[in-house]
Amino acid sequence: MATKHILIVPGDGIGQEVTAVGKKVLDKIAAKFGHTFTYDEALIGHVAIEATGNPLPDESLEKMRKSDAVLFGAVGHPKYDNDPSAKVRPEQGLLKMRKELGLYANLRPIKLFDELLGASSIKPEILKGADILFFRELTGDIYFGEKGRKNDGDTAYDIAEYSRYEVERIARKAFEAARTRRKKLCSVDKANVIETSRLWREVVQKIAPEYPDVEVEHQFVDATAMLLIKDPRRFDVVVTANLFGDILTDEASQIAGSMGMLASASVGDGTGVYEPIHGSAHDITGKGVANPLASILSAALLLDISFGMKAESELVISAVDQVLKAGFRTRDIADQQTPADKILGTDAMGAEVLKFL
Repeated sequence: MATKHILIVPGDGIGQEVTAVGKKVLDKIAAKFGHTFTYDEALIGHVAIEATGNPLPDESLEKMRKSDAVLFGAVGHPKYDNDPSAKVRPEQGLLKMRKELGLYANLRPIKLFDELLGASSIKPEILKGADILFFRELTGDIYFGEKGRKNDGDTAYDIAEYSRYEVERIARKAFEAARTRRKKLCSVDKANVIETSRLWREVVQKIAPEYPDVEVEHQFVDATAMLLIKDPRRFDVVVTANLFGDILTDEASQIAGSMGMLASASVGDGTGVYEPIHGSAHDITGKGVANPLASILSAALLLDISFGMKAESELVISAVDQVLKAGFRTRDIADQQTPADKILGTDAMGAEVLKFL
């Protein structure tokens, strides 16, 4: 039995809806295994800007630092998407959180539940058995480099920058993970064109001999994008830079059938943050139709990685599997053969997972 403090950070849009379901799953696990989970909430993103003028208030950051783990929702709002000149934006809170908490490693498991083979636009015979673990570097690259305008605003620039130690620390995490899986690592870069990618490849090549049991492949990002769709089963562990990882993992969401199915963990020097990879999805906010399974699976990652509760984590994943086997779907993963009474909303899908728990 353990006592842990979890910070719930719903953020914007459907983040509010799906984290509420994730919290219910954590409560159920605590009751079942005799743990004590205490909670607090914090603001980030658009809701934080509206309340305080700051996308990540100091109070929220302090709560994050003092928590054992963070269950996060999403940030974003169409108001800012349609106004490129906005100086204060929700995403600034997300980037600051990653930097301040030292969250340099973003883990994104891309694992297909067999029951969702028909939910993807990719042929089932290509998808079946796909199981990829992405390591996306999270606190460097073009997202954090110098950016600005010149020539009276007619020219814009964003500087991509990596240091050797930043590449090495994420690469080592990926190598260690590969050792526990199929012992295959694909390092993705654009070393034929980009200098930061040349450093990336140089560092990975230098430390690879320390892991002689892991087969290493270097691949350009454009080729990886093609092969993810053509032959996803060839990949085991993939490690890549911030920008490439952002794009490739969203592409890989189609392997799992929907972004609503994919969880992620952001870890590093301090408190771990666990979140679905989907965005705030304001087009469906408030309609009660968002898929909560990615948030539930993020809670499973939280239990495993931050708390070392592997049995509890596996039980949550098993419950999601059983719900899918029973034929229940949210609308993003339903197909033409799904009976209408099996297509559930956010809370109803969460309730089914709780039943199996």
